[in-house]
Amino acid sequence: MKLYIKYMVSVRCKMAVQDKLDKLGLYHGTVDLGELVFKKGITPQQQDQLKEELQQLGVELLDQDQGKVIEQIKAVIQQLVHHADNLLKIKNSEYISQQLGRDYRYLSTLFSEATGVTIEQSIINHRVERVKELLLYDELNLTEIAHKLNYCSVAHLSGQFKKTTGLTPTFFKQLKHKMRHL
Repeated sequence: MKLYIKYMVSVRCKMAVQDKLDKLGLYHGTVDLGELVFKKGITPQQQDQLKEELQQLGVELLDQDQGKVIEQIKAVIQQLVHHADNLLKIKNSEYISQQLGRDYRYLSTLFSEATGVTIEQSIINHRVERVKELLLYDELNLTEIAHKLNYCSVAHLSGQFKKTTGLTPTFFKQLKHKMRHL
């Protein structure tokens, strides 16, 4: 069972939520920023109790419908990144809004409040992970990867990659080759 928490955007919040879960005796799997995963379901009474405890921390439990929307946004982001070469060149915000049939501002606000990152930053993070994956496969050069992921240029791809990872794509690729020879 997965629940989403609004306004849980720091490690301190995460630790406070873990403490509340322990206090309530709720057996949980993982606690991430904006997200709780329970290994077993919880009763409606336990959920109400958790909701009250979380409100004392200044965070809110999102309802199931909002949690589903966040999962849908994540799925569309995955689709956007992994099938970028098959999609028309439209703005990410327009694509997400069209796919989910909802206003982008609503989606963006909900996603940011629940995950602590913007939709755009999440897209960038997923794209960089996809670039890493494609670099490791060693089947495409950087220009082909940039084209495949709809970057406007190799320089833009390289800039986002370096800003996110601290490494250039070329250096990342060289690290892969060095690791193989160890």
